[in-house]
Amino acid sequence: MLKKGLLLGGIMTIAFGALVGCGGGNNATDSQNGGSKLSGTVKIDGSSTVFPISQAIAEEFMKENPGVNVTVSESGTGGGFKKWANGETDINDASRKIKDEEKTNAASKQINPVELPVAFDGISIVVNKQNTWIQDITLEELKKIWEPNSSVKLWSDVRPEWPKEPIKLYGPGNASGTFDYFTEEVVGEAKKSRTDYTASEDDNQLVKGVAGDKNSLGYFGYAYYIENKDQLKVVKVAKEKGTGAIEPSEQTINDQSYPLSRPIFIYASSKALERPEVKAFVKYYLENAKEIAKSVGYIALPDAEYTKGLELVK
Repeated sequence: MLKKGLLLGGIMTIAFGALVGCGGGNNATDSQNGGSKLSGTVKIDGSSTVFPISQAIAEEFMKENPGVNVTVSESGTGGGFKKWANGETDINDASRKIKDEEKTNAASKQINPVELPVAFDGISIVVNKQNTWIQDITLEELKKIWEPNSSVKLWSDVRPEWPKEPIKLYGPGNASGTFDYFTEEVVGEAKKSRTDYTASEDDNQLVKGVAGDKNSLGYFGYAYYIENKDQLKVVKVAKEKGTGAIEPSEQTINDQSYPLSRPIFIYASSKALERPEVKAFVKYYLENAKEIAKSVGYIALPDAEYTKGLELVK
């Protein structure tokens, strides 16, 4: 399983392949000084978890660089990597690290991925606001619920004192990086999960499902919980029975005490970084991610991590 010790340090700033130089000299700083002549298009796809921060940064970047059109779509981390490796997009939003087979596929098409962490997220376990019986849950209980061929049908199958009511599950589809991370961290193997649940790569659809179903339980990124906390109830998570259950928050995600904390990334194509508008956007992203992350419900990285990223694209 992925361990939290991987979240920081050198692994967060690995760049796969060599960056190539970029001419033109235009960047976001030039724009702020009124000297930007940037034009063109920057295409982004991938994780719905990362979508809110990328969309917010794209909007701010385009205000300062009106000649550049930045489009942000969300087809899931895995689906996004396929488009990105085919050269259909310049940047992939990812809620997990790139897989070996994805790197191999990209390399076969002369695409060298540059890995750039942009924020911390905490996968949030949520239930309906009318749920009065659950306050906390353990990782083992989550595994019991979500593992393949799970026997859990009723809430009482998890804890006897919970009601004998059907448990209705909502979660990301199998193209989602959140799905990959959750199944590896909770079930013990990536992509291994029960299949009898309502799945979607669109986290907003999961929010609607949980909010509209009293017996629901779901999981998705922290930003979607924060944005919809008036409609949802978050569940505290304990690593094991008898240990303190922890609620996801800015502090517990940042210090990684919340058991389902993780970094989120953008992956830039080194080929795309040859274009001034793409390079300028990526630099702007890293220079402004700290403040914008907070505004959309994510947890900023330490300053040093953004500095490391900027070193990769200078």
